Amino acid sequence: MKAQRQFGDRNVGEPAVVLLSGGLDSATCLAIAREAGLELHTISFRYGQRHEYELERAARLASAFQVRSHRVVDIDLAQFGGSALTDRALEVPKHDSVDQLGPEIPITYVPARNTVFLSLALALAEVIGSRDLFIGVNALDYSGYPDCRPPYISAFEDMANLATRAGVQGGRRLRIHAPLIELNKAEIIAMGMSLGVDYSLTISCYDPQAGGIPCGRCDACLLRKKGFAAHGIVE
Repeated sequence: MKAQRQFGDRNVGEPAVVLLSGGLDSATCLAIAREAGLELHTISFRYGQRHEYELERAARLASAFQVRSHRVVDIDLAQFGGSALTDRALEVPKHDSVDQLGPEIPITYVPARNTVFLSLALALAEVIGSRDLFIGVNALDYSGYPDCRPPYISAFEDMANLATRAGVQGGRRLRIHAPLIELNKAEIIAMGMSLGVDYSLTISCYDPQAGGIPCGRCDACLLRKKGFAAHGIVE
């Protein structure tokens, strides 16, 4: 299915805010928004994450997609800790196989991260007159984070339309698009390749080495490998 069919009630050139982490999911979301003919405004976050190298990849993606604007917002979730991504005292779990990933919410979960990110993206959307926000959350091949599930996205969209001037007075319902939420990694990659995404510009690692070299054994690396392996691709 062509991506633009999902957005038939939008006019070509309308602004859209895309949360861009520098990973393969957000890059695919960016391609979907571009295919829909929307004007692209990307937002990334420096939030105290150990894998801050992802911001360099986000900037490269924004340039490659020739977005209208790209912002990096500084917030400090590391002051709260509680996650191996923001607390250097905690180790990022490593495994030898994706089969070793358990059903429990892992220590790489960052408390309230997507709620904070979407709230700031919502503020940007109001300012630029956008009614479309894109986020690359996924509820199949993912690490079990509670803020990556369909009920969360639906609830946030309802809240956004209750809490904003655009939602209350604008007569233009704000929409949170999560077009990858019911796809596995192999399906996401297939969609991205069909839309011309250069995945060599992306990084998915939670604990990269110097220069952004992926560790190859964290949850994100293993799920990425699984997705590409389904297409016979070894990174």
